[in-house]
Amino acid sequence: MLVALAALLLGIYALVDCLRTTGSEVRGLPVPVWVAVIVLLPVVGPLAWLVAGRSHRRSGPAQPSSRGSAPKGPDDDEDFLRSLDRKDLGDL
Repeated sequence: MLVALAALLLGIYALVDCLRTTGSEVRGLPVPVWVAVIVLLPVVGPLAWLVAGRSHRRSGPAQPSSRGSAPKGPDDDEDFLRSLDRKDLGDL
């Protein structure tokens, strides 16, 4: 009983995840084919989707690449720090 429930939940999760994934984020097969695989092959289909079908994107905002990314704040920008007049900072 518990195994059947786990298989059902896995299938529902994989199906919803597949349907919410855009075509450019899917690997291997088109989304409609993945949906058929998930529905027609219980346990194996959802596992195949989770392992091979979806791209391994991370939820949340995309992280900027370390190369060529903008500084996070003025104190991270070396050009800004170099441009500061150190004599004026003594008054603070």
